[in-house]
Amino acid sequence: MSIDRRSHTPVYRQLANLIREGIYAGQYVAGAPLPSEVTLSQEYGVGRDAVRQALALLRSEGLVSTERGERSRVRVPPERVSVELPPGGRAVARMPADPERVERDMDEGVPVIEVHHPDGTTEIHPADKTELTRPV
Repeated sequence: MSIDRRSHTPVYRQLANLIREGIYAGQYVAGAPLPSEVTLSQEYGVGRDAVRQALALLRSEGLVSTERGERSRVRVPPERVSVELPPGGRAVARMPADPERVERDMDEGVPVIEVHHPDGTTEIHPADKTELTRPV
């Protein structure tokens, strides 16, 4: 696929879609670096700003991670921990505040799950590493 300059979809979203499709198709392997911004810019004929916006969108979706001074990488799906939702309890998903995300060493774009227990206590878990279960 290529970028359709006549489309009403912004170029950076089209590029993000192409990279996302490449990730799902196995073209870009989990843990491996993506092509550099310059390479993506040249390959798709778009500006580096569009590449940066596309990567930011994919980061917000939790598909890639970026460390300062390094190329973006496809995120390795983390192992999940089972958390039991107790009878009478409830779960609420929300986006963490930046200090909370940093404190919990979470990637940008990953929501948290609050597990509210009937006794009033609350547990907070990163959604990408949590599997909610119900007692049988």
